[in-house]
Amino acid sequence: MLKYVSVLALIFFPLFIIAQIHQKSFTVNAISNLETINPDGALDEAVWHKADSAKEFWQYFPSDSIQATKQTDIKMLVDDEFLYIGITVYTLGKDYKVQSLKRDFRAGNSDNITLLFDTFNDGNNAFLFGINPFGVRREGLVSGGGNDLSGFTISWDTKWKGDSKIYEDHYTSELVIPLTAFKFKEGETKWRFNSYRFDTQSNENSTWMNIPQNQNIYGLTFMGDMVFERPLGKSRSPIAIIPFVNTISQNDYENEEKTNNIKIGGDAKFAIGNSMNLDITVNPDFSQVEVDDQVTNLTRFEISLPEKRQFFIDNSDLFSSYGDDRDGNPFFSRRIGIATDTADNSIENKILGGIRLSGKLNKSLRLGFLDIQTQADEENLIASNNNMMFALQQRVFGRSNISMFFINRQTFKDYDFQEDEDRYNRVLGIDYDLISKGNRWNGKFFVHKSFAHNSGDKDASAGIKLDYNSRYYNTFSKLVYVGEDFRSDLGYIRRNDILKGYVGIEKVFWPKKGFINSHSFKAFPIFIWSPSMDLQNTDYTLRGEWEAKFVDFSNISISLNNKYTFLTDEFEPTGLDDAVALPENVGYHYNNVQLEYSSDRRKLFSYELETTLGSFFNGKRYSVQGSMTYRFQPKVFISMLVDYNRIELPEPYASADLWLLSPKIDVTFNKSLFWSTLVQYSTQQDNLGLNSRLQWRFAPLSDLYLVYNDNYFVNTFAPRMRSINLKFTYWLNI
Repeated sequence: MLKYVSVLALIFFPLFIIAQIHQKSFTVNAISNLETINPDGALDEAVWHKADSAKEFWQYFPSDSIQATKQTDIKMLVDDEFLYIGITVYTLGKDYKVQSLKRDFRAGNSDNITLLFDTFNDGNNAFLFGINPFGVRREGLVSGGGNDLSGFTISWDTKWKGDSKIYEDHYTSELVIPLTAFKFKEGETKWRFNSYRFDTQSNENSTWMNIPQNQNIYGLTFMGDMVFERPLGKSRSPIAIIPFVNTISQNDYENEEKTNNIKIGGDAKFAIGNSMNLDITVNPDFSQVEVDDQVTNLTRFEISLPEKRQFFIDNSDLFSSYGDDRDGNPFFSRRIGIATDTADNSIENKILGGIRLSGKLNKSLRLGFLDIQTQADEENLIASNNNMMFALQQRVFGRSNISMFFINRQTFKDYDFQEDEDRYNRVLGIDYDLISKGNRWNGKFFVHKSFAHNSGDKDASAGIKLDYNSRYYNTFSKLVYVGEDFRSDLGYIRRNDILKGYVGIEKVFWPKKGFINSHSFKAFPIFIWSPSMDLQNTDYTLRGEWEAKFVDFSNISISLNNKYTFLTDEFEPTGLDDAVALPENVGYHYNNVQLEYSSDRRKLFSYELETTLGSFFNGKRYSVQGSMTYRFQPKVFISMLVDYNRIELPEPYASADLWLLSPKIDVTFNKSLFWSTLVQYSTQQDNLGLNSRLQWRFAPLSDLYLVYNDNYFVNTFAPRMRSINLKFTYWLNI
């Protein structure tokens, strides 16, 4: 009898544990606080002993079905002005890995803990705050349910305090965050909350709410509740005034022009109620923003680079999440402030000023309004433009959204050099974003129409996308149409006149033993047809891929690609002067194999390697790209990017060796003084660039920058452009 009881226990005990996981109430209470707390990281105030805890963290990696081997305890307190958070993080020892002492660190390769607050309980948007053992802080925003990296940014800034203290087998952190840093409904009694942690010593990632590995660790589907002892009152957000003074000395050797200038401007931030932001910028300057990473482009299309300018970050999903981010995005904020000169070079187009209103109108309805005026540059035949976008987003069916937008780019003055077709461009659209309750189904449905002077009648863009995400099977499908006459001057449209479709499937395996954590096989065919050419198939890619993720956080993938490209326009891939272009109206079949490997990023030395070998149009291509990083804990971070492409085409077409070398060094002398230098050598762009930036954060979110830029032609090593900036910016709360 005892034998059968034991067998039944072995069968039902795991089922009981699983049931308890799903039945457990993930709730932490934020009790009222009447004591003064000094955020020094020590947790020595008596009130912390009375606070409730969010504890019993679950392992996310390498397993997602057991509790974390090293636990975390989070306590919450609140008063009329601040949210207080006390954290105890247990570890194997004091051998912590961090990238640097600079704010807004990268989390995945270091020890840290992150907190997510869904203040409107909608599963779509959240505020993010993080800290590491050395007390370095970061803050950010999550949008789109946290389903992919496009909805994750740490470029957002707000004022708050925090520090950490290291002990033998744990570290503690203390955070004091003004309630004005959040947006929430007055009278709210709870927020959805979760936390995730990276532990390099235990080879473990963990979360408070148990999250399966097929879901993102920062996703907003699986969250607990943070319950307030008293309803939240009305937020009394201060007005933030952020003036700047920038002195610049610049020498343009290519055009033989020298400039010495002083620029003054600033931003202002106003809170409207508890849920809306009004941002105003006057004569903005982005000279302190990190330069773009150069890339070697072997495609026929423009490269999309990420937005790094602070003014465009807050609630950016209200403006940038429409259409298809690869083939039909109607609003791409980097279009504003950049234009093309008479030599077809991208140059800065000065922004005179702008406003942005964004946030919640009520629990389910969000509003976004953006209006920015750029200055004319008649010498380069660039008109002054007003750039406006209006958007409304209504939450439906739990976590899904239906949105509409209107974009208008318009010139109000008549310029002799401007064609009538370029005086205005407008886009009107409606999108439906699907996020199912358990986040298994995700999708998008959209229809957009553009308006311009004398445009044709094929001026629409539409698409359907539907993905299924489970532990063992994933499917991906998309159908996108971009009309021949569709045009969005403020958008990112790689190409017009396409009907693009794919249906992919992935099978995932989870070995119970061994060094492989998971591996998968994926089949991913992509087809593109041209509607104006009687739906002729102009492109296809037949892709098969195997990928493995190892328990030591490294991963490897191998893919085979069979491609076909019909050139509707001539194309020269090497970028060499006077090279003969591949002719139009010719189709090319070619194949390649790709191998990618990433080492364990938690190590002081880590690297990534990608190589491609195969045919390329009517020739051959061999490429290897590698990046290496090394950390001198905790103050110095060194990286090196090497990108080499060998293109061999038959005569009379050009062959070339294309190099991109990019070493970078970041030095954080302390938590307030930082120095970074980036060198970029690109033979394709014929440019050797140096960007060196010294930053002193003398007060919260207030900085003094010294920025030096130098650019040379690669072939002749002649100077191209040189500048030095001294910029002062100060964040003042009124």
